Amino acid sequence: MANKPNSSHDLGQNTLEIQKIEATVDSAYYFRKKPIYAFVKRFLDILVSGLFLLVFCWLYLILAILVKCTSKGPVFYRHRRIGKNGKPFNMYKFRTMKDDKRPIEEQLTPEQLKQFYTEFKVDNDPRVTKIGKFLRKTSLDELPQVLNVFLGNMSVVGPRPIIDIETDKYGLTRKVLLSVRPGITSYWACHGRSDVDYTERINMELYYIKHRSLWFDTKIFFRTILKVFQNEGAK
Repeated sequence: MANKPNSSHDLGQNTLEIQKIEATVDSAYYFRKKPIYAFVKRFLDILVSGLFLLVFCWLYLILAILVKCTSKGPVFYRHRRIGKNGKPFNMYKFRTMKDDKRPIEEQLTPEQLKQFYTEFKVDNDPRVTKIGKFLRKTSLDELPQVLNVFLGNMSVVGPRPIIDIETDKYGLTRKVLLSVRPGITSYWACHGRSDVDYTERINMELYYIKHRSLWFDTKIFFRTILKVFQNEGAK
């Protein structure tokens, strides 16, 4: 049985090329059934997300007021993502950007556009509001995703939820990526977060799916909390 990874350095011999070969030639290992793991994980997702929404409803209210009072636009941002088995869903976040209806080409510089179309993110994004920068830095903008977990669209831990165009980057391993629920946090999120380039991020997602277990999920969950408090990687 494969050893559980402890850090991004565990990827050592598992380069992206090797991962892609394994995920296509030996795909059965990635798609293997884990009924007990799946049942317990879904039970914990419902329990944890339900309790969180109940206990921290006051925090959601405060953040909603801050977003609404500091910039024009809706409180929540809905974005279409691709979930388990390729089923699309609306992922929720607190809005962190200005409510600008102009085409993205008119809001970003050529250099920023290039980064956006390559990595699907922009460093020092000029579209982000002041409160939005704080929410992103602390990851509080992602709190509404707890509702996605409760509804079953997402899990607490899993691959990063992606948009349809991003799945093309996974090539033949697309089905592997979409064989599990995406998560609020992931293996890459607790090993570099925004500091990890897109190629390594794909490698990490495939690595997580191959080695997923309750113990691995628990380590990722608590390591992510530590990262958030240390303010590492978030942008």
